Amino acid sequence: MLFQSLTELCEKLSATTKRNQMTENVADFLKILDNEEVEPAVSMLLGRAFPKWDQRTLDVSWATISNVIERLTKTDWKEFSATFKKTGDVGSATQAVFEVNKVHRQAALFEEPLTISEVRKVLEAIAEATGQGARERKERYIESLFGRANPVEAKYLVKILIGEMRTGFHEGLMELAVSKAFSVPLKTVQKATMYTGDIGEVAIICKKQGAQGVSNLSFTIFRPIKPMLAKMAETLDEPLREYGGKAAFEYKLDGARIQIHKLNSEVRIFSRRLTDVTRSLPEVVRQVRQEIAVDKAILEGEVIALGQDGNPLPFQHLMRRFRRVHDINTMLMEVPVKLFLFDALHVNGENLIDFPYLARRQKLKEISGNIPLTEQIITDDVDQAKQFMRKAVDQGHEGLMAKRLDGPYTPGIRGKHWFKIKEILEPLDLVIVAAEYGYGRRHKWLSDYHLAARDEESGSFYMLGKTFKGLTDEEMEDMTQRLLEIAVRQEGHVVFVKPSIVVEVAYNEIQESQTYECGMALRFARITRIREDKSLDEADTIQRVRQIYEKQFEKKSRLNRQQYREG
Repeated sequence: MLFQSLTELCEKLSATTKRNQMTENVADFLKILDNEEVEPAVSMLLGRAFPKWDQRTLDVSWATISNVIERLTKTDWKEFSATFKKTGDVGSATQAVFEVNKVHRQAALFEEPLTISEVRKVLEAIAEATGQGARERKERYIESLFGRANPVEAKYLVKILIGEMRTGFHEGLMELAVSKAFSVPLKTVQKATMYTGDIGEVAIICKKQGAQGVSNLSFTIFRPIKPMLAKMAETLDEPLREYGGKAAFEYKLDGARIQIHKLNSEVRIFSRRLTDVTRSLPEVVRQVRQEIAVDKAILEGEVIALGQDGNPLPFQHLMRRFRRVHDINTMLMEVPVKLFLFDALHVNGENLIDFPYLARRQKLKEISGNIPLTEQIITDDVDQAKQFMRKAVDQGHEGLMAKRLDGPYTPGIRGKHWFKIKEILEPLDLVIVAAEYGYGRRHKWLSDYHLAARDEESGSFYMLGKTFKGLTDEEMEDMTQRLLEIAVRQEGHVVFVKPSIVVEVAYNEIQESQTYECGMALRFARITRIREDKSLDEADTIQRVRQIYEKQFEKKSRLNRQQYREG
């Protein structure tokens, strides 16, 4: 099958918002593919180079891709930037410069057209190019693709390479399309996707073996599973009402969620995003080998970083462990971690996801050895839940998880079987000092806002982070007009403005940061309202922000600054 056929389908998907039309078009396309083309096509339609469970990555920067585009089209970077600003989409901008500069690409007319299988093979070659000279080899492979591509194909090659398809066709619709294409019940397709971790693999099994083939699927050890998700609750009363008056409450640790797979003595650990992080957590691997008293298991847990006083370190230090793959022994000493378990999905060949939460917890308790489980109470008393919440926060944790006692485990689904309740931090009133144009439908608006606090001594403003979250489309459009009226200069896609607009900003934590001059940054900042009623003088100062930052360490530990810099 020609790659052009896939890109023509993508154009159809982008041109409609009708779900039924989308799924019909994709179902019809899947039916006519050869077996070996099904999974690559499904992955590419979803903007992925490889199946979800596949740990290979392209590791291709935009600089590398843009070098190839500029070289093939003889395009000046300013020309590309101007085109991008009009479209708000890198793929569409690529298509435009390929169309305008097609005179430079006549050689492509004499090349054989690309096929889906050929594109996958080149993507595999890009992922496998490592070591010395890898960037140059990756660039040659990318050039071989673009050199044979027409403008529309170039558009979607870019989207696959950067992982942003943006056709409006998501994984849920793909499950519908696979169900229609191969006459397999949707629930069967969804359950099979849950077991395998990838709809592309399910599609090929449906094509080859039909409903019977996918009905026989189960979890595969070392194939990560999408994690169950929780809804946010504003108060502790909410889950108690939802669950009929009684709930399990667990500490919500300020750590990193992990999925642990064990087969005999082999252990692998996957992050929340299903990335293999085994090498970064050798002490956790050893602990699981020693303590988990079964041969086969898929478990969920949380690792937290600990300071020298035994209290939790801020989340950012834990992320240094996850990113580190070299000199692990040094990092083991600087940022030790502690594992807590909270769920069991599969034990010795038995799938537990349909078991009630309490039964899974009991099974976990039986096999966990000396590994602690997240601290838990079961109660129908909201005052007792509040005391438990205070205890969790006082120990440096984020808050609580509330869980339905008879609830199943639903991979990849954000339902009401789990709620998360966090301590609400007092928001900050900050000043917008610059803004960036957005992407996609936001490309005409200044929608990524640079947030700063005023120094009460010098009057200068210090950046604390950026956010594109919180404002409605109408508010972003109005904000763009207001910011352009007070703009003082523009550098690329960043517009710097006279400090005058105050916004209320919610956040999860204030982190130490080497990015900003003040040495601090907001984690998960989002605008909650525009403070029309506040002047610059009433905005929060950098001194107050630092007080809040320092107060965090009444409950958390910290690394010394030398360790932070060296890490």
